[in-house]
Amino acid sequence: MASQPPSQPLPQLPSSSSSSALPSSSSKGPDYVYFDRSVAAFSEDAILKAKAAQLKLANYYKIAVDSAIERNTRRVELERKLAADTTSSDDRKARQLAQLGRKESAFLRLRRTKLGLDDFRTVKVIGKGAFGEVRLVQKADTGKIYAMKTLMKSEMLKKDQLAHVRAERDVLAESNSPWVVQLFYSFQDTSYLYLIMEFLPGGDLMTMLIRYDTFSEDVTRFYMAECVLAIEAVHKLGFIHRDIKPDNILIDKDGHIKLSDFGLSTGFHKQHDSNYYSRLLDTTNGVSPASNPGRNSVMVNAIHLTMTSKDEIATWKANRRKLAYSTVGTPDYIAPEIFLMQGYGNECDWWSLGAIMFECLVGYPPFCSNSTHETYKKILEWQNYLVIPDDVHLSHESEDMIRRLICGQDQRFNVDQIKNHSFFYGVDWETLRQIDAPFIPNLRSVTDTSNFPTDELESVPDQPAGADTSGANKDLAFLGYTFKRFTTSGSGF
Repeated sequence: MASQPPSQPLPQLPSSSSSSALPSSSSKGPDYVYFDRSVAAFSEDAILKAKAAQLKLANYYKIAVDSAIERNTRRVELERKLAADTTSSDDRKARQLAQLGRKESAFLRLRRTKLGLDDFRTVKVIGKGAFGEVRLVQKADTGKIYAMKTLMKSEMLKKDQLAHVRAERDVLAESNSPWVVQLFYSFQDTSYLYLIMEFLPGGDLMTMLIRYDTFSEDVTRFYMAECVLAIEAVHKLGFIHRDIKPDNILIDKDGHIKLSDFGLSTGFHKQHDSNYYSRLLDTTNGVSPASNPGRNSVMVNAIHLTMTSKDEIATWKANRRKLAYSTVGTPDYIAPEIFLMQGYGNECDWWSLGAIMFECLVGYPPFCSNSTHETYKKILEWQNYLVIPDDVHLSHESEDMIRRLICGQDQRFNVDQIKNHSFFYGVDWETLRQIDAPFIPNLRSVTDTSNFPTDELESVPDQPAGADTSGANKDLAFLGYTFKRFTTSGSGF
């Protein structure tokens, strides 16, 4: 008989208080091997790389599983719809199923295609924000027109905006609502994040307020009713917008509104929490955020406008667009509970709607002032400063509606109470989007930007400065940002 090699001692797990719960080698047989799962022997670099690989693999398989579930759901929904259809022939039903199969195959090919900046040609820059800009672009292969929002990664990291950026992407990706701007693609390179969205050529509500100064109560009723349905749609998705203001209410080619700019929104998911990214960056040796002011907080720094008491409102209007372009933004529409950071829910968006309604009827927000600090003070002490000017004559219904929205957090109307208020008497909430809007953009072409203040924008290059067109280098902090919508038939252009 051949001699047996000398037996080697089996590696053992470190002893601990729970070692008694581990199975003994005799119960598993003589060949059962225990592995020491301690990472003490690995270098710090290896641990960081392993952590990164773990996150990337988890994201890859999550996307794969979610996509398979979505494909199956679409197939089941179509089969259920066809089974209930008693008027169509079997051949027609078979063709519809085959058509879905071809669309699914085309979408799988699209998902495997890496989109980049070279796939889009800049037509014009139509807006600037705190961390990037918005461009009117044309897709090179299809010729379709989109709005492309660019966000600078370095600024996102520096200003602790990772949670806000992810929340915005998630709202747009999860929404199929006609009241929310539709996202078609999102991608990234080493320097920027890109959101490819539908282009709404009517401009925004702020431009209309600057142009017309005030609205009649009938026109205000129309836009406020549409805003109610838009805010309700965001809340039904499980998100709070937190930054409802005229700048973020866009107007489509038919004159109806859609909400945009969800950079301050929160869905209370872990990836919408700044602390999540602080921990992620710490554990993967990334760039630590400069500050961590608290969960889902809204940071607004002081900015002072030069005004006299007599010309305060006129100067505020003149500076309104510049303030929208600044890194500060405007606090005029933000609810007091957000500033206090003592807990709030979706009722904070209804306060913002009340401030916008006040501006539509009066000509300026209820708490605008000669400094942002003074605006904060007025909002926090709103009981002392919410006053309808003597020279403005509002109906009892409109003034009551404003006071039901700009009020204490616990007294503020919810969506059902708002819809049933006498100010909205006669509004058909089911068909609102089908009726003619009071303002329908007069467009000369699909790339008409006459409703955007493009003359106020400085000359900019055809591509964002420092953009990487060679390929998408996926930074760990922005993992999972890429998105492609299943159908792009709703682009409109």
